[in-house]
Amino acid sequence: MNPGKLKLSQLRALVAIADCGNFSEAALELNLSQSTISHAIATLEEELGVLLLQRGRHGARLTPVGERITHHAREVLGLLDTIASEANQAKGLQGGQLRIASFRSCTTHVLPGAMARLHRRYPAIAISLIEMDELHELKEALRKGEADVCVAETIEGEEFESLHIFDDPYVALLPPDFQPQTGRLSLEDLRSIPLIGSSHSSCGLRIRRELSAQDDLLTLAYCIRHDSSMVAMVQQGLGLAILPRLAAEPVPPDVRIFSLPFPICRPIGATILKDALHTPALYAFLDALRETGEFSRAQAV
Repeated sequence: MNPGKLKLSQLRALVAIADCGNFSEAALELNLSQSTISHAIATLEEELGVLLLQRGRHGARLTPVGERITHHAREVLGLLDTIASEANQAKGLQGGQLRIASFRSCTTHVLPGAMARLHRRYPAIAISLIEMDELHELKEALRKGEADVCVAETIEGEEFESLHIFDDPYVALLPPDFQPQTGRLSLEDLRSIPLIGSSHSSCGLRIRRELSAQDDLLTLAYCIRHDSSMVAMVQQGLGLAILPRLAAEPVPPDVRIFSLPFPICRPIGATILKDALHTPALYAFLDALRETGEFSRAQAV
């Protein structure tokens, strides 16, 4: 056989099955589907021309030749880890601190996945989170060097550079006793109930602009600072709240969530100062954040 045909993914799958004793647990460990793991082993056995695993009702165990090959596979993967470790040390990823400023909703629903990915790769990087409410506060944190990156609405301006992750749609939260006239929320429904919106400058401005653009002018009856207060008002039947989907979560069981009759979205992304001196840890975090966004979009599809 040609050794150049062997793939690292096949070796990782073989080692994972040897450690776990079955295909399903190995798939979970590698964050892959069981069919992907099975295909990797089948093609590896075909290319090597030997049987590596004995499959049975109670799992999979290595054949004698499979044990010897798995031993060598561990050595290969260990050498790769050593190579990566040497490179990471050279890039300064074995320590340091990363300061992230963010909205509460992004801290809760966006950052944990990216931080977990980063920690698995570079556990020595220390991360500090700074929660802020307003976009202008995030801008100042970047300008003053108080934050290395902002994860929230993307920030406009020549001095900034942003990585777009996804669009967060605005939704309507309906009180328990309010019933739309049809199966979907309409403009007539919005005119029949007090509207509750955010008093945050960027979010509130976006909502008011969209409401005023409708044929029959719609206005907010309440402008509230905190998302949780808006949800509590909806629960008490005081009105219908319009807020970003991330900010609405978790939605209480007695509150219903509907799409708006007109689309509103806020772009969520990571923003950095364009001309600042950035650390390797920051770029490693951006890679993890980008991968998290790609995984979320793939799950949605």
